[in-house]
Amino acid sequence: MDCLISAARIVTGPRGRHLTDGAVLVQGGVITAVGPQPAVKARAPRDLPTFAFPGATVLPGLIDSHVHLAFDAGPDPVGTLREADDAALILGMADRALQLVGAGVTTVRDLGDRGGLAIGLRAEISDGRRPGPRILAAGTPLTGRGGHCWFLGGEVDGADGIRAAVRRNAELGADVIKVMATGGGITKDGPPSWQAQFTPEELRLVVAEASGAGLPVAAHAHGTEGIAAAVAAGVATIEHCTWMGRDGFDVREELVAAIVAKGIRVCPAASPDWRGFARRFGPERAEEMFDRLRWMREQGVRFIAGTDAGVSRAVFDDFVSSLEFFEYIGFTPAEVVDLATTETAQALGIADDTGLLAPGYRADLLIVDGNPLEDLQALRAVRLVLAAGRHYLPETEALLRPMTACAGRNRD
Repeated sequence: MDCLISAARIVTGPRGRHLTDGAVLVQGGVITAVGPQPAVKARAPRDLPTFAFPGATVLPGLIDSHVHLAFDAGPDPVGTLREADDAALILGMADRALQLVGAGVTTVRDLGDRGGLAIGLRAEISDGRRPGPRILAAGTPLTGRGGHCWFLGGEVDGADGIRAAVRRNAELGADVIKVMATGGGITKDGPPSWQAQFTPEELRLVVAEASGAGLPVAAHAHGTEGIAAAVAAGVATIEHCTWMGRDGFDVREELVAAIVAKGIRVCPAASPDWRGFARRFGPERAEEMFDRLRWMREQGVRFIAGTDAGVSRAVFDDFVSSLEFFEYIGFTPAEVVDLATTETAQALGIADDTGLLAPGYRADLLIVDGNPLEDLQALRAVRLVLAAGRHYLPETEALLRPMTACAGRNRD
């Protein structure tokens, strides 16, 4: 919906670059002008709906690079998913997508569902049949027989099975291929998190087959052997990257150097409940893990933002708590804002049309009270969200609703 938005601060680039008393012009779902208020207002058509937010900040919509819309974040997300038919599951996924956009998240990367349901939801949101953020979908993740998340339907055997699974996801319209390089915690009857599920040669085949379809690969990898195989294969992103070995943590400096040299991005997938995780995991062990992430950053590893939303306690409406994790390991608030916008957009290959407020970019905007460049808590004070130009207002109810009468809400 076309409109003119003005605010005390407009974030125009990385490293805290912004202008004061600025405005953004949105037309046809695209940003057509950004700059000082007088100049932008002069370009706006007469009688265009105008929204003024004194004291507020306009920044790019946030990007969550690791969610699972098919999971409900409850105490038993796997059991709930397995009991639901596709009709019920898609309704829950749509609800959770709406929760995300209500928290200011305008783009998500769904890294594993059942039967490509997120691909279908992506289409419904894109053409306006449902409200929600832009979705980049992986479809069904590849895993070994009885491996991590086998219940999603992505079990593969050997080279032929790998090729067929990648091609099937590509034909469904996947934006990325997800492979479970190691075991994981939510698959209670599967291999332990530290154990590799694919050989280096098999992961190279996954990357080669995906590359042939023009798709990047995201590798779930807790264990060091799985991380090593993913790095050797040349995946685009490593999810979790917790360096688990059979008997403890096993961080290898040469692998960290290779991650940096190859430009592989790392998503720690910090749950909004990361503090609770630290208590359950053990404060000393958790701090050891956090120190390794600080050290990796010092070595030049580039992180991206993601929550693992959908697994137990990883809720969809509290992205800010996940972002606080990066502040805890040494990022400034302005750097966290960059991480959740421009940095993650670059890593996901969508930086040419989102992650910045600039002419020609999608109208993915978040308006919050206060200044998140100095205090991340300002991101909780959502005033308005635009996702591809569609407007959403925060309400006291659990959900949001699209604005349908923009012209009646002028605020000048």
